[in-house]
Amino acid sequence: VGADPKALKPFVDQAKKLGEPLTFAMTFPPGTHAMWMRYYLGAGGINPDKDVSLITVPPPQMVANMKIGKMDGFCVGEPWNARAIADGIGFTSVTTQDIWKDHPEKVCAFTEEFAAKNPKTVKAVLKALHEASVWLDDLSHRPEQCDIVSKPTYINCEAKTILGRLQGKLDYGDGRKVDDDFYMHFSRRNCNYPQPKYARWFLSQYRRWGLVTGTPDYDGVAKKVMRTDLYEEAMKEIGFVHSGLNNDKETLFDGVTFDPTGNLDAYAKSFAVNSMKG
Repeated sequence: VGADPKALKPFVDQAKKLGEPLTFAMTFPPGTHAMWMRYYLGAGGINPDKDVSLITVPPPQMVANMKIGKMDGFCVGEPWNARAIADGIGFTSVTTQDIWKDHPEKVCAFTEEFAAKNPKTVKAVLKALHEASVWLDDLSHRPEQCDIVSKPTYINCEAKTILGRLQGKLDYGDGRKVDDDFYMHFSRRNCNYPQPKYARWFLSQYRRWGLVTGTPDYDGVAKKVMRTDLYEEAMKEIGFVHSGLNNDKETLFDGVTFDPTGNLDAYAKSFAVNSMKG
């Protein structure tokens, strides 16, 4: 099974027929990894709520749980995919960059109350995050990054297992090896700007999969969560010129285009495979 999820469907159907549905793990039910897993399965005609079993497993425990046969597949951040390959217990079907080039992933978040009471602290954190992100994006620093995070107090994984994918050198573990220009980045391509369109997309998927009931306030939630004002203020104070708001359309690996300025509920309802409520 490679990048085409339709190739997975016969195995899913057979397992379901036998009363032993395939089990897939993600890190948190409404998290990004769950959404990538759901989107991938849905594109293959597989309903993650009806055709397979979805379980929640902490990232560092993914490989160990696969070793003992607790799950058939998982979606998680690095280095656990590379670790599964290094340990000889799995392979990578598809990367999330294969699903959506330059997709949003991690966030730095504060409660609204904390941000209101501690504006200087919030801006200081954003400035520090920017400085660290620029350092991280220097490829010459990648080996040092791996040495730091490989320690037992952090990831507890060999640095050599971490490094390859940070450099875009992807070994899928099934014979496919590629140099990916869309390797992990931390500051380039305006990636740290809190784009409201990303909140809209995730909310559309929550709608699709029944994590919210009824039509949500897409624009209202996006504006409240993605605080462009805080980011812009912090970057202005350190003289960093960002690229600003981006409302470009996004086309994912299944050929379906997301228009952040369009009818978002119609987009959510357009997917044949869904678990929509209300």
